[in-house]
Amino acid sequence: MRQGSELRRTGGGLGGSSSRPGFWQTTEMDPVMSLLRRIGVDTYMLLLFATVGLGLLLPAQGLAATSLKHLTYWAVSLLFFLYGAKLDPKAVRAGITNWRIQGMTFAATYLMFPLLGFALAWIFGPLLGAKLSLGLLFLAVLPSTVQSSIAFTSIAGGNVAAAICAASVSNLVGVVLTPAMVAFLLHQGDGGVSLDSVIKIGTQILLPFVIGQIARPWVGAFVQKHKTLTMVVDRGSILLIIYAAFSRSTVTGLWGAIPVSSLLMLILVVLVFLAIIMGLIAGAGRVFRLNAPDRAALFYCGSTKSLASGLPIATALFAADKVGAIVLPLLVYHMSQLLVCAYISQKAAHALRAPQERAVTSGAG
Repeated sequence: MRQGSELRRTGGGLGGSSSRPGFWQTTEMDPVMSLLRRIGVDTYMLLLFATVGLGLLLPAQGLAATSLKHLTYWAVSLLFFLYGAKLDPKAVRAGITNWRIQGMTFAATYLMFPLLGFALAWIFGPLLGAKLSLGLLFLAVLPSTVQSSIAFTSIAGGNVAAAICAASVSNLVGVVLTPAMVAFLLHQGDGGVSLDSVIKIGTQILLPFVIGQIARPWVGAFVQKHKTLTMVVDRGSILLIIYAAFSRSTVTGLWGAIPVSSLLMLILVVLVFLAIIMGLIAGAGRVFRLNAPDRAALFYCGSTKSLASGLPIATALFAADKVGAIVLPLLVYHMSQLLVCAYISQKAAHALRAPQERAVTSGAG
């Protein structure tokens, strides 16, 4: 056996997180990392935890906070420019012919999720508090992940082409629909969305995305070839947003205003949210008699929420001192969905391999 770790770079799609996300990962790992990988925790997830801790313990203040704000703004704009340059409109049109999966995924993402999120926020709102309840509603109207839902579908032997289309359309529509749904659901009190927020969405997210689509004939090949660039911008912008949000919340004393009991209740509510959604979507796939590959695509695209899309939209929509608490439900859900989906997809992959392994064993005997 060779000594040391053999490093390999891993790419990452824009608009979502890979099932194995990370800047660099090892093919030979120490026992601790090997155990973490088995349960779905990888280098990138550890970086997320570390960034949250940094924002809590060593928040950016003064000039550093101002510089971080500007850096984050332009990182998000670059992220959506690259997203627009990468997304092929022809691929979306080609895959959208599977109307059942596309329609069911869209209904799960933008109808089932918001209704359930609104119900949970109403039931548990008094225990969670206003800001965490607002974050739960925001989570409910976000688009699906792209890279991880496609990766999980592939691992589970699902319909990858349908997953690519469903996830891409979800994010494409979500750039416009998510802010509109937030404005509709939160049009009351100080939770509403201001005109300035709408303008910021247009200039920071929509405009770069449209420019990316227009520039795609000239820069699309470069973006596809240099996947490391898009991966660094994708992952790096998320880490910047998390650090900025948690720094601001720490400096303003937000965390002291949120009881520990509310945080524990949030984790419980998010896990219940995830379990109900996954159960409903799995049941819907069987009720509508989708075949196994299509059910897998529906399950992974319909039950996941995009951290990469959600964080930039949150920074554009909400006041800086609120973002930390509002994105907290998304962070908990995102990490939970990766762990659960990694486990389920691996179980599905093992079930697919089992007959072949038995056949090989029987033939050898």
